[in-house]
Amino acid sequence: MIGISKTARTMVAGIGFAMMTALVVPTGSVAFAASEVRVVVNGTAITSGDVAKRQAFLRLQHQKADASSAEQQLVEQTLKQQEIARVRMSVSKDDVDASFARFASGNKLSTDQMAQILNQAGVGVEHFKAFIAVQMSWPRLVNARYGSSSRMSNADLVARMMQNNKQKPEATEYILQQMIFVVPASKKGIVGKRKSEAEASRSKYPGCEQAKVFAATMRDVSVRDLGRVMGPELPAEWKPLVEAAKGNTTATRVTDRGVEYLAICSQRQVSDDQAAEMIFRQEDLDKSKAGKNAPPENENAKKYLADLEKKAQISRP
Repeated sequence: MIGISKTARTMVAGIGFAMMTALVVPTGSVAFAASEVRVVVNGTAITSGDVAKRQAFLRLQHQKADASSAEQQLVEQTLKQQEIARVRMSVSKDDVDASFARFASGNKLSTDQMAQILNQAGVGVEHFKAFIAVQMSWPRLVNARYGSSSRMSNADLVARMMQNNKQKPEATEYILQQMIFVVPASKKGIVGKRKSEAEASRSKYPGCEQAKVFAATMRDVSVRDLGRVMGPELPAEWKPLVEAAKGNTTATRVTDRGVEYLAICSQRQVSDDQAAEMIFRQEDLDKSKAGKNAPPENENAKKYLADLEKKAQISRP
């Protein structure tokens, strides 16, 4: 699945004003005592320095910032990070950097100014980016594991349609493939060359049925069948490219895997229950961003985390 949730923006949306107040923090980084290990989660150490940074982050959000709360947040984040790494469903560094830049821009700051504020507040850029990465990646794991088990009930759908003048909303259904021109981590210098190759291949793309044969004629190119993806499910970084696509491929973009583009095997307007649910869920997400009538936290996400915590080896030296 390529679905990258907009949860990160939802989670940090309320930090904006608090971040602005951090401008009054005296110049100079916050100093910490020498770190000591506070918790070990499946072999990963969480230090007192990490806890101090999370406390500072919580203070920026005007949340309870005691050491115990900060430590528990970090334990949960570490469990999620480990699971994200295990199933290889992390968003890319570019995705995180772009989200960081959008957040800075949303606060009318440059990325350098945002970095300065985070450092002065005792949070640090890397600590904040690690938080963003987990918030962006974690919902994908939950969706992949539980799928349709978290769907709205028929009664909920009917109730929402009654609010929508009894009309079932429409959405665009895409059948997608992902073409990946692989760039190994040790060969980032060839990104420009691979981008040229990917761009050249778009005009020769033979269609989804022949894509794997087509990929075999090129070096280090893989194909992923993404299947049915509804318009509201399109991840933020791909959505404008899919919607602006002319022909059967999108423009290319550089990711942590290499250079990629999406092939649009087919698209059509649908108004079935799944389409309605996707649209209603997007409406709920938009409401939560605005801070009104936010839907409750995903119960499957709680269940998944509880399962990870139950199986984990957590020790406090």
